[in-house]
Amino acid sequence: MQRTTQKQTMLASLLAVLLLAGQAPAVAQEINLNARLMIAAKQDDTVRLGNLIAEGANVNSRTRAGDTPLNLAARKGNLAMARLLVDHAADLELGNAAQVTPLMSAAYEGHADIVRLLIQHGAKVDARDQLGKSAMVYAAGNGHVEAVNALLDGGANVDGVYENGLTALMWAAGEGYPEVVRLLLARHANTALRDNRGLTALDIAERAGKTEVATLLAAHS
Repeated sequence: MQRTTQKQTMLASLLAVLLLAGQAPAVAQEINLNARLMIAAKQDDTVRLGNLIAEGANVNSRTRAGDTPLNLAARKGNLAMARLLVDHAADLELGNAAQVTPLMSAAYEGHADIVRLLIQHGAKVDARDQLGKSAMVYAAGNGHVEAVNALLDGGANVDGVYENGLTALMWAAGEGYPEVVRLLLARHANTALRDNRGLTALDIAERAGKTEVATLLAAHS
């Protein structure tokens, strides 16, 4: 009870200061606009989101998990909303609490059109989250061929080494995605690279029982 009373007293004091400064209405309005913006983003309501931006909502508002409207749009595959936010200077590199950026979110879900949009506007293709993973790892590890292709076209390193010495080829091999493996091989991925355990992509595919992928890799080793 005492802690609650202290919190209420602090809030009341802050409100009194803001009222004296004549800022409370403006602050309340901004908070309300930003909250409504996040609701619109979560509900895929591009029209309402655009109206709120026009009213002054902050395009880089965040959820409790740190997601911005652009990160939500990228994850959901809402190209129109993503384009609207990019056009209003949304921060392309502002990640969530796990440092997952909009590009990573789009790559994880396989939204190649949004991957291309973000790269065209300068998103960093080889940025990493707190787990040391990149957009390429997320796209390859989830079997999203078009997203992988878009990332490679955008300058992603086909042989980029990520957490535990793993490459995109190793991720695709271990998860058993032959189409992604074919694409990476066509883009000259190095099959001789080894992870921190000393395993190549072929070794990883064989251990995971991914026969089709192992056969592809054996032909290129």
